[in-house]
Amino acid sequence: MPRTLVTGAAGFTGHYVAEALAAQGHEVHGLVHCQEELKQPIPGFKQLHLGDLCDLDAVRRVTAEVQPDHVVHLAAIAFVAHGDVNEMYHVNVVGTRQLLQALSELPRMPSSILLASSANIYGNVRQGVIDETVPPAPVNDYGVSKIAMEYVGSIYSDALPLIIVRPFNYTGRGQSTNFIIPKIVEHARAKTKVIELGNLDVARDFSDVRTVADSYARLLLAPEAPGQTFNICSGAAVSLHQVLDLVMRLSGHHFEVTINPAFVRPNEVRSLHGSRVRLEGVIGEVQSIALEDTLRWMLNA
Repeated sequence: MPRTLVTGAAGFTGHYVAEALAAQGHEVHGLVHCQEELKQPIPGFKQLHLGDLCDLDAVRRVTAEVQPDHVVHLAAIAFVAHGDVNEMYHVNVVGTRQLLQALSELPRMPSSILLASSANIYGNVRQGVIDETVPPAPVNDYGVSKIAMEYVGSIYSDALPLIIVRPFNYTGRGQSTNFIIPKIVEHARAKTKVIELGNLDVARDFSDVRTVADSYARLLLAPEAPGQTFNICSGAAVSLHQVLDLVMRLSGHHFEVTINPAFVRPNEVRSLHGSRVRLEGVIGEVQSIALEDTLRWMLNA
């Protein structure tokens, strides 16, 4: 039974990845950041381990205890508008550096290490479908921190079997209402009359978190995946106007949308639309869940 370590175990994506791995027969261990997270059982994990990702000695202790066959590195500040830029860079860049250093010192190397980057590294690409050959051009600190994380990975690329994934937007039950779709769904469920949003003139490539977790789990076991970078996406862009219309139709509740200037980001990525040709060439067909089905699942939570 392969033993797999997942960082950011208590985050939105953590338990979905753990459940996908457990279904494949993995013994899943999770790294959490604080005692409160350690006390709460998280589905899919056999055992949770406490440690600050930016503390090299703590990460060394956990990796030496687990001796993972595979690693999924999810831990990050993932909210683009996170208020503490220093914390974002420290966790996303330095935290990754400490993890890779600790893994490189193990007596037995893991078979694969998946690093979760982001499609935000592409910035405002003005072309159709974005594949992995498109040069990075981030327009916000989150995107910069994620491409910096990828460059940190390149330092260890000769020593460690790294897989870089660039997920486009994804959502599902349990995601923070800091993110746009959970915010819209929450307003529909609460039957509020008005919702305040930022820029509506954006389009995103939305996936279901369960599809993303399945793709990560399959990549870990794909022999040709290490050394490559993969977009994780649906392959279709959906406008925010379409999302609003879908949620109102599915919930049967209509609300007024107003624009709050405080929510309009100066460096907003206008459109992201990915290609998953490379991904499916390695793991086979991705069984996407339609956005309408994802929204219905969230509304019925």
